[in-house]
Amino acid sequence: MTISLRRRPRAALAVLGALAVIAGGLALTAPATEAVPTPLPRASSTDDSVSTTKTVTRDYYPSTSSTEPVTSSNKVTVKVDRHTDLQSRERLAVSWSGAHPTGGRAGNPYGEKGIDQEYPVAIFECRGVDDPDAPAADRISPDTCWTNTIQERSQSDDADRSIWRDDRYADPADTGQVSGVDEDDLPDSCPTRQDSTAYHYTPFRAANGTFYAACDAEHLPPEAAVGSVDPPNEVFAYTGVDGKGTAQFEVRTKSENESLGCSDKVACTLVVVPIMGLSCVDATASCNKTGAYPPGSRNDGTTGAQQAVSGSLWWSASNWRNRISIPLDFALPPNTCTLLGQGAPVPFYGSELLSQAALQWSPAYCLNKSRFNWQSNAMPDEAAFGLMTAGTAAAAEVTERQDADTGVGYAPTAVSGFGIAYSVDDPSTGLQYGSLKLNARLLAKLLTESYGGDAVGAKRPGIQDNPWGLQTDPEFIKLNPDLELAFGRTPSVAGAALLALSTGSGVIDQLTSYIAHDADAMAFIDGKADPWGMKVNPAYKKVAVPVSTWPLLDTWVPSNTGSECLDQNKAPYLPKVAAPVSSLRLIAQAMLFNWPNVQTSCEKDVTTGLWKLGRIGVQEVGQRFMLGLVTLGDAARYGLPVAALQAKKGSYVEPTDKSMSAALKLSKQSTKLKPFELDQADIRTSPIAYPGTMVVYTAAKTYGLDQASAGRVAQFIQVSSTEGQTAGRGNGKLPDGYLPIAATGATAPLYRSAQEVRTAVLAQKKPSTPASPSPTDGASAGPGGSGGPIEPPSTLPTAPVPSASTSASPTAPPTSTGPITTADTARVSSSMGGGLLPFLLVGAVLAGVVAVVTRLMLGLRGVR
Repeated sequence: MTISLRRRPRAALAVLGALAVIAGGLALTAPATEAVPTPLPRASSTDDSVSTTKTVTRDYYPSTSSTEPVTSSNKVTVKVDRHTDLQSRERLAVSWSGAHPTGGRAGNPYGEKGIDQEYPVAIFECRGVDDPDAPAADRISPDTCWTNTIQERSQSDDADRSIWRDDRYADPADTGQVSGVDEDDLPDSCPTRQDSTAYHYTPFRAANGTFYAACDAEHLPPEAAVGSVDPPNEVFAYTGVDGKGTAQFEVRTKSENESLGCSDKVACTLVVVPIMGLSCVDATASCNKTGAYPPGSRNDGTTGAQQAVSGSLWWSASNWRNRISIPLDFALPPNTCTLLGQGAPVPFYGSELLSQAALQWSPAYCLNKSRFNWQSNAMPDEAAFGLMTAGTAAAAEVTERQDADTGVGYAPTAVSGFGIAYSVDDPSTGLQYGSLKLNARLLAKLLTESYGGDAVGAKRPGIQDNPWGLQTDPEFIKLNPDLELAFGRTPSVAGAALLALSTGSGVIDQLTSYIAHDADAMAFIDGKADPWGMKVNPAYKKVAVPVSTWPLLDTWVPSNTGSECLDQNKAPYLPKVAAPVSSLRLIAQAMLFNWPNVQTSCEKDVTTGLWKLGRIGVQEVGQRFMLGLVTLGDAARYGLPVAALQAKKGSYVEPTDKSMSAALKLSKQSTKLKPFELDQADIRTSPIAYPGTMVVYTAAKTYGLDQASAGRVAQFIQVSSTEGQTAGRGNGKLPDGYLPIAATGATAPLYRSAQEVRTAVLAQKKPSTPASPSPTDGASAGPGGSGGPIEPPSTLPTAPVPSASTSASPTAPPTSTGPITTADTARVSSSMGGGLLPFLLVGAVLAGVVAVVTRLMLGLRGVR
């Protein structure tokens, strides 16, 4: 069976659906945890990594009879994969070698849960610079390093056993019974000099100058607390027996953490402290201990880590002196264009695949007086196309050809795609699994709600004999044998679903087309059991694919569960396990925080005595198993691992420059100015092409568009197809997660087509005869053809480009020819196009009705 991607008819209410999408969506917030770097497309042509080496030491006495201390030293090299133009919540890949191996490893290395292990590598985001010549107020210190809990900043012990008082490098003022802070600065409620107890406090000094004593939970910044909305980003990471380790570190700006205050104007530093242990004043001090756990071991919970070599004393002079510092450079905040942009925003609407590129592209327009204030707004393709054809928007960003597109050109704008992000821990080590494989049938099982998830869902008639989740599916284990769970371990309910979209999207269309072109997946959907006996959920048997909106079809309501909560909340159960969300951004955030959107948690209202169903909790490190549909741009920005997908049978392909280029070479453009068709049937013949590869096009009218709007669209096409394809992390550059479109190589036909569309948009000339096929159509003219290098345009007809506030009425014809010129701008960054639309309130009112109608009209149609 062969099914090609083709034009999709728009729903009658596509424009109203757009309003509902704009109005909908709630931000997800929850703890972030470690992930392993993956080979995503690396657009950056310049290496933004930084590496530094330092010899770290400890002086200790091996026995009470020793007369001289022994100096233990390690030459530690720390590398960070990026450190400039950082965006909010971006994750840095931190790696090191030469550190002391960690013993008694904690199950969760983040925040207070990570301090009780021996010889961890502690990583912090600290306000200030590590420069002894800088003013004292601008220098880093433990007082300016962020931690989320009191346990990481406050210590107390019997005065005779408080080992930090025996630190040979401590300031004399820090060896008293109360140390770390002047007692006169402590609030009256802070304990001091009680009986024979010694106290050490590491206060936090906020960006606005506020002093937080950190003597108890009441004297911490508002963003800090156990279980707070913004979780720990500080990590006490593991070092292997070979002295090497890695960690993903999430940087935060003042938008998330105002007390820390990092921004483009407030310098901050990544501080890495390889814990070597306290250096002791004499042979009798308790700080001479070297650890109770062997390297590589896990904390069994029966014996605590020896404090002298634990993470709890990261702030001590002995450990702090061994720090390794990496300066962090932040982009301007997301509201830059709102505050500083030239003229009113000119919104384009469309695919979320463009969102991360828009973060870097937007300020290159809004801060340049020679350009208009371009704003990108995420919206389903069909709805965005409807706004463009209705004249509400000048252009739409779409991923495939749309219905009724006479007189519309599609300029290739970005090459990216989708990925299946995963947060999966190896049950044998508790660490993030490094290379996951998935095929189309496994994805079909997840989307069709064919896993029960838990004891309740497993009672659904027709799937009682199916595995509860992906973790225990023999097909999944065969592909990922290292993940076979220990006997008797119950899988997480989150492993029963792929966190996906509730709205229409070209991404869903491409994903379900991938499934539709797999014989095994389609046989499963048609009702044939897999080789291990698993069957499709009866509600999805023979479901039509591909579709742009995935339907929730299961209506089974559990009964006789013995649960008062479920008895009070009668509703279809498996859709609560699937629990899709309204945007790919929300999926990326959920993956970043390891917080499934599964809505099966029962909570009782103590006031009313009634039960309600809500979202399950955040998954702990070592117990994570969660998959989500994401853009490759989001995956690259947030350091989310992405699974390898099966292309040709037996070949599993990860998203890389090479695999995405291989996919583009299979695409064809049948008609000039129209999109290139990337057929999943062709992908399945290649052992190296990545199935999730997609192209975003700027769709605009080639006639019937006012000259002012035509000039703006033409300018956007020119800039985005030239300087916008220059790889890098700065203003106007193309970020990671995208394959640059160039005048040569696999993307050359895309580049050529973009220039043809730009010329046609500028001309705004209605053809007198039907458009003829492009002379370069067909396989020989596709990305794999022999058309030769394509040079950048040197003399193209141009139209005046008015400011965003200029009237849209026709203007006089251009008096000159040549490329549109642009001016340089300072480096900044922006959000992907914030701001509210004038019709937001109308969309909010109609959202509920449109959601139902859209699902009926879009979700149930398809091609088989």
